[in-house]
Amino acid sequence: MDSDKGKMKYMNDNSNIIKYVLVLFVIAFIAWLFPKNVHTEYKYKLGDLWRYDNLEAPFDFSIKKSENEYEIEKREILEEIYPFFLFDEKVIVDQSKQLKERLDSEFGRIREQDPGNDMVRRSNKYVRAARQALEEVYEIGILGERGVEPETAFINVVRNEKPKLTRRSALLSLGDAQVAVADTIRNLNLREGGLLTAITQSFLKPNVSFDADLTERYKSDAVSRLNENKGAVLAGDLIVERSALITKEVFEKIKSYEFHYNNQVGTTGRKWTVFAGYLILTSLIIGVFLLYLQFHATHVFEKYSSLAFMLMWPVLFSFLITVVEGVDNLSAYMIPFCVVPIVVKNFYSDRLALFTHIVIILIVSFLSREGYEFTFLQILAGIVTVLTVKETRFWNKFFASIFYIFLTYIFGYVGLELISNGNFLNINWQPIVYFIIAGVLTLLAYPMIPLIEGLFGFTSSIKLSELSDMNRPLLKELSVKAPGTFQHSLQVANLSEAATEAIGGNGLLVKTAALYHDIGKMAEPEFFIENQRGSNPHDKLNDLQSAEKIIAHVSEGEKMAKKAKLPAILIDFIKSHHGTTRTEYFYRNYVKEHPGELVNPGDFQYPGPLPKSKEEAVLMMADSLEAASKSLKSPTGKDIDDLVEGIIKGKIEQGQLSESTLTFKDLETCKDTFKSLLRNIYHVRIEYPDDPTSN
Repeated sequence: MDSDKGKMKYMNDNSNIIKYVLVLFVIAFIAWLFPKNVHTEYKYKLGDLWRYDNLEAPFDFSIKKSENEYEIEKREILEEIYPFFLFDEKVIVDQSKQLKERLDSEFGRIREQDPGNDMVRRSNKYVRAARQALEEVYEIGILGERGVEPETAFINVVRNEKPKLTRRSALLSLGDAQVAVADTIRNLNLREGGLLTAITQSFLKPNVSFDADLTERYKSDAVSRLNENKGAVLAGDLIVERSALITKEVFEKIKSYEFHYNNQVGTTGRKWTVFAGYLILTSLIIGVFLLYLQFHATHVFEKYSSLAFMLMWPVLFSFLITVVEGVDNLSAYMIPFCVVPIVVKNFYSDRLALFTHIVIILIVSFLSREGYEFTFLQILAGIVTVLTVKETRFWNKFFASIFYIFLTYIFGYVGLELISNGNFLNINWQPIVYFIIAGVLTLLAYPMIPLIEGLFGFTSSIKLSELSDMNRPLLKELSVKAPGTFQHSLQVANLSEAATEAIGGNGLLVKTAALYHDIGKMAEPEFFIENQRGSNPHDKLNDLQSAEKIIAHVSEGEKMAKKAKLPAILIDFIKSHHGTTRTEYFYRNYVKEHPGELVNPGDFQYPGPLPKSKEEAVLMMADSLEAASKSLKSPTGKDIDDLVEGIIKGKIEQGQLSESTLTFKDLETCKDTFKSLLRNIYHVRIEYPDDPTSN
């Protein structure tokens, strides 16, 4: 016994450690996403009214040019900087030397074949002619075309480390140089001029080449000298007064003030202080969320997989808004925050769905560059989502809900813009595109639900709807093997669904659970009175054996459900629908037949557990009521009322409802619902106190 307690304590301690680690990770991760420096918190747009107090300059600062102005000036300066080319003096020397060596070799070859050739007899003149032609074109400059745009008319030619602006057309291309060499040699009227021209042309190559590094250096120097400022504001000067229109000039002053504040004041050794501040805010928000879960959603708080599911959303959307707002031309308005209440509502209550949504918006509002309008619209959209999204399993209703959410965004935004601008014509319609994107992305909630079911072991209304289909294998088998039990289950489903919905519970869940709660009777259906036709097999057993047969349908049902891979939440109904009650008939019969013998009541008792949720408790009551009502023959309204009161009173006295979350008000509502339905089933006429026909 002590070892079992120790094992349970060890498991609980481990579960708590996992929770603590999970919570600390969530808080640290979200706090890490916040900006690390001190920064201003003003939210404003060009054309808005300044809604803060008068803003005066606390220090001198320069007015920065707008990004567009700066880029225009930068482009103009860069357009005036022409590409730089290096004039390579070494090319002339090297090529002249190689040309002389080639001609000497050519002279030797010709001398062997034709000693009287003009090139051999006047070799010095040929050498001078070739070198003259080569040096003339190199002196002008042969331009390498690489790195020069075709439309570039001017270039900077750097010779002896001195740049000179030169018309591009003043330099020679390689083709021009070849023509110039041919013309020079032709004018000398040499007999072997053609051969000399061909040889000389082979030693032509560009000696003026593009220098990318030098060009970039000149451009960088020019840009670095570009003044980013266009004025100054002195300490004490009024930047903008309260309720003033934010003109372009005022907008630039505020932007400049923020820039200097954030860069001069915000970065002076306060990084960790700022982080600590955001850590406190994050801890406060997450802490309040955890307190709510602990006291108002205990079933979520105690199970770390459910807790992980709830804490996943703040982390996911905090990261998502950081990524989106880090990309130009994207807005936080396009993020589908309403996915959260839709998904959470599928598995838990409306209240928890809304509370989770508000927690997320409180966190991401600090991360977003949008103003209070963003927070207002997102909270409003979350409220509308919780109110309108009833069933995601029905596409028409789901689409209608998405449409209502979209309208909320539109009308809310237009209202805020009219307050801000005071003019319908000045409304910025760009965010409408983001609202449309958010609406479309909200549809992702539908495919996310089965994915989350698999990851966290939840059961959604979509899954329950599928399981309640009468063509499911287990239900079809029940209708064939135990038709009486099947009919009993249908009646219990109707009773429990109506009562559960009357007290605000999950009617679909309890209805589906009711259809499966007695599947264990399929193992031996003939031992249950609703399936008997003729002989009773209990006649061949003693009371203890009969009790074992009856009680076994709970454990058998659990086995069948697990084999069929029914959700754990439905298996809980199978296990708890009799709680720890006794098979009273066989117990009393056994006591009567064994006078004086010490009888163990546990031998006749269901193993439990007791119902934990409202839905489980309602199913237990509906199951007993439906079975007991079969014994009524032509009941009156009073008979039915007495039956309902007696059955439920018995459950309370036996402590079967002690662990459920049912309130006294819920019990009274359930009683009224059960009485009304049973009256309808048995066609009991309404009894009026002064009915003249009652005499």
